[in-house]
Amino acid sequence: MGADSFRFKQFEVCQQRSAMKVGTDGVLIGAWASVQPEDRKILDIGTGTGLIALMLAQRNAEAQVVGVEIDAESAAHARENFENSPWSDRLCIEECAVQEFVTEQRFDLIVSNPPYFVDSLKCTDDSRTTARHTDTLSFAELMRSASRLLKPEGRFAVIVPAEAALSVISAGSLHLLRRCDVLTKPKGQPKRVMLEFSPRFAGAATRETLTIGDGTAGGYSAEYKALTREFYLKFD
Repeated sequence: MGADSFRFKQFEVCQQRSAMKVGTDGVLIGAWASVQPEDRKILDIGTGTGLIALMLAQRNAEAQVVGVEIDAESAAHARENFENSPWSDRLCIEECAVQEFVTEQRFDLIVSNPPYFVDSLKCTDDSRTTARHTDTLSFAELMRSASRLLKPEGRFAVIVPAEAALSVISAGSLHLLRRCDVLTKPKGQPKRVMLEFSPRFAGAATRETLTIGDGTAGGYSAEYKALTREFYLKFD
């Protein structure tokens, strides 16, 4: 997924100047987050190329989707991708840190594929460091921002490394609704965890597991194909 552009079934993502390219994490959370028919305001925190925002616009034909992005080059790419999509009238980009993002209306759904490296070796590319490391957006800041911007009945969905899941769950005041452990191969250890929260407590969280590969070279599991079929050209 490192080409200058990436074609999905209903849209294309140009990404040659973006700090972070289209990747499996973004596709996963964009497909897994629970999009409801009544969701009218959706926010993508750290939108990058705009991938997740585009997926959410595809999934709900009535929603207005906002992408927030701190990196100027990535924000420019997202703006271009939004304008070239079938949903250009429902997508917009805000070039700022989410901590500084101010809006009068709260959101029904917030989704994020956030920076997640903590105290690890930094890249010499400042834009890539911003996109990959938690220096500019810690998990605690992310959770506070989601709490501030969500409607009381809204949901916040995020994908993080498996080892960070407990830190994210305990980082804020939101209640966990759903958890999905993501394995790259059968019987492996989870590499990523997708979490969905709400300001309202709704009982014990549901827990599930998703395996990407089917155990063969280059093969994908039926569950991964089912989740992403509406987006990937390779899954008919």
